Amino acid sequence: MPNEAILIVEDDEDIRNLVAYNVESAGFSASVCADGREALDLAAKTPPDLIVLDLMLPGLDGFEICKELKKNPKTAGIPVIMLTAKGGEVDRVVGLELGAEDYVVKPFSPRELVLRIKAVLKRMAPEKPERESYQRAGVFIDPQAHRATAGGAEITLTATEFKLLTDLIKNPGRVRTRDQLLNTVWGYEFEGYARTVDTHVRRLRQKMGEYAECIETIRGVGYRFKE
Repeated sequence: MPNEAILIVEDDEDIRNLVAYNVESAGFSASVCADGREALDLAAKTPPDLIVLDLMLPGLDGFEICKELKKNPKTAGIPVIMLTAKGGEVDRVVGLELGAEDYVVKPFSPRELVLRIKAVLKRMAPEKPERESYQRAGVFIDPQAHRATAGGAEITLTATEFKLLTDLIKNPGRVRTRDQLLNTVWGYEFEGYARTVDTHVRRLRQKMGEYAECIETIRGVGYRFKE
């Protein structure tokens, strides 16, 4: 059974209790707060394994909290799932661009939220690395060392970005659909989250600089690493 600690930041008491109940029923430990500043203090003092973060909060909103979390070395590595009624595409993209691992829109299924928590934690957990390294078109990936370079220069990637690049570079010349990437990189079996892939690909390309063109967009389908 999982025993990871989940911090729930939500100012609506009913939703806060609902999420905490379902998280604890799944075997996690849950702590709660309703204020952004308190959330930052809690995360810095006793870093949780994951934060479920509402956007509409008194004082600091969820976007500001996420930004502060990612700026602080003590909390930068904590995965964040945003849980909010703001379901617009712009809000979703902003959340992912700020470093959130996932974005769940209210009204939501508690069961799906728990599954997403498990998927994110599984993705962040260290795995037995592949022995094989990959080098194509000036991009190098070493899964054992969790190291990536582009043109010989090291690039710093999140766990998700590293898995995404590894999946693409392992399949040169083959189109990887968004659904395939969601399943293999994110561990999702749900529809409607293709934008998550697009946002992470954009962040990955930014870090790759002039080698960004190695990842081709196949419109309406997905992505392909140049053969």
